[in-house]
Amino acid sequence: MYGDPPATSRRLRVSFNAPVTLTFAALCVCATVLGVATNGAATHLLFMTYRSSLLDPLMYVRLFTHVLGHAGWEHLIGNMSYILLLGPLLEEKYGSRTMVEVILVTAGVTGILNNVLFGTGLCGASGVCFAFILLSSITSLREGEIPLTFVLVAVLFLGQQVIDGIFVQDNVSQFGHIVGGVVGASLGFALNGRGK
Repeated sequence: MYGDPPATSRRLRVSFNAPVTLTFAALCVCATVLGVATNGAATHLLFMTYRSSLLDPLMYVRLFTHVLGHAGWEHLIGNMSYILLLGPLLEEKYGSRTMVEVILVTAGVTGILNNVLFGTGLCGASGVCFAFILLSSITSLREGEIPLTFVLVAVLFLGQQVIDGIFVQDNVSQFGHIVGGVVGASLGFALNGRGK
């Protein structure tokens, strides 16, 4: 009569299973709402990186916050689909602190390289998405081996970005995708190598 209730009477509850992933997604939504509400002014001021005066303190902030801003809802939803799919799995494997580091390194590297090489406006979490995609393809490494899944993902995702960068004229930053993928792959090899 006593003890655990039958499984049918237990209540289901929603768990905050991936705090970094969910917090990052929430910040992206808030930044996009703010950008839409201000007709892009907030995005340009706070959530887009571009070449500006080295004396402007916001320039250094934008090197990292540009991954939060998005050009619109379609841009946001596309990125969040990958982040919410891959983030929890990666966060469970590598831990929350490591995921914060992955996001910050990806943002910083893409922001700095964009400002030095191009100087044009860059915003969105696409680089983080590609970092997650490549990082997730390297689930475990054995010495002297490269996972075939990693090779295929790198060829498919990064190869498509290189082709699009050469032949397609659009407002998508293939550069950010490629850099994000390279950062994700590099961190994946480093993280898996560190565990040995």
